[in-house]
Amino acid sequence: MRYLVTGGAGFIGSNFIRFLFKKYGDDASVVNLDKLTYAGIRENLAEYEGKKNYRFVHGDIAKPEDVAEAYKGVDGSGVDVVVNFAAESHVDRSIDDAAEFVETDVRGVLVLLEHARRAKLSLRRFVQISTDEVYGSIEDGSFTETDPLQPRNPYSASKAGGDRMAYAYAQTYGMPVIVTRASNNFGPYQYPEKLIPLFVTNALDDQSLPLYGDGKNIRDWLFVDDHCAAIDFLIEHGTNSEVYNIGGGNERENREITHKILELLNKPASLIKQVGDRQGHDRRYSLDTRKLEAAGFKCDTNFDAALEKTVQWYIDHEPWWRAIKERSAEYRAFYEKQYANR
Repeated sequence: MRYLVTGGAGFIGSNFIRFLFKKYGDDASVVNLDKLTYAGIRENLAEYEGKKNYRFVHGDIAKPEDVAEAYKGVDGSGVDVVVNFAAESHVDRSIDDAAEFVETDVRGVLVLLEHARRAKLSLRRFVQISTDEVYGSIEDGSFTETDPLQPRNPYSASKAGGDRMAYAYAQTYGMPVIVTRASNNFGPYQYPEKLIPLFVTNALDDQSLPLYGDGKNIRDWLFVDDHCAAIDFLIEHGTNSEVYNIGGGNERENREITHKILELLNKPASLIKQVGDRQGHDRRYSLDTRKLEAAGFKCDTNFDAALEKTVQWYIDHEPWWRAIKERSAEYRAFYEKQYANR
C-alpha cells in the first residue's frame, strides 16, 4: 500500500508511520509531508531516511505545490491512502493566535482534498484525523458520532471546520473519506507542552507542574499505539463517508494523572502548582465507541501499564526532550507566558 501521511514528523504521525513499517515492512511505502513547525521533528523517523520505501517532503498542506509534490508518492507512482494528521493542535496557542489554526486545520484540508479531486486520483481512502474536542464538553454520558458539534475554543473550531470539509467532499464529490475523532493521545515522542510529557519532564527536573483550575477536568486517555491500530483497521474495514469515535475508555481527572506521574517518578506532591483556569476550558470529554467496536475494533491497552511505559520512555530519552526545551526559545516564552506569572 502507498501512503501519504501528513504531519508525519509529529507525535501521532510519526508513531503511525513507525506502526506501518513495523506491521507491513517493505509492503508499505510512505511519503511524509511535514511543515516542520515547532512540534514537527524530522529526527523522530531518522531510522527510515534513505530507505527505498520512505520519502520525506518538507512542505505545507496549505500550499498546493507542496501537496502536489507529496501526492507523487515515493517513486512518482502516486498514493493509495492519505492520512491527514497535519494540524495546529494546542488549545492555548489557538487562544493567542487563531488565524494559523484556520490556515492549517481548515484550508490545509481543503487543499489536500481539492488536489485529489482535480487530479482525478483514484484514492482508496482519505482519513481525516479530527478530535473529540469538536463535540465540546459533556457533563454526563458520552458523545456519539451523530451528536452536534459545539467546539468551544479556536483550536476545536478549526478542527471541526476541517472535519466537515472532508465530509462535504465525500458527499459532494464521492471521495472515499473517513473522519476519525479520537480522545486525548499519550505515548512516546509527544512534544513536551501537552499535559503528560510536560508534567513528566518538569518533574524529572524538579520543576513545578502547572495544574489548571481545580484539576478536576476529565479526559479520556488513548495510548497512541491503540490509535494507530484503529486507523489502520479503518483504512481496511471502515465505510466511506462515516465518522468513527476512537476512545481509550480511560476517563481520568487531570489531578489523578498528575499524582500518578509523581508516584511513578517518586516525586513529591509539593511540585504541583495550581494555576488559573484557561479560557474556554472544557470540563469533560467522553466518547461512545460502540460504532468502532461493532465494526470489529476495540482499544484495550491497560492505561496504568501504558502510562508507566510512557514515563519510562521519557526517562530513557532525556536527550530528545531536553534538546527541545533547551533549543526552543519559543517553548520557554510559551511556558513563561502561560504559567510562570500565575
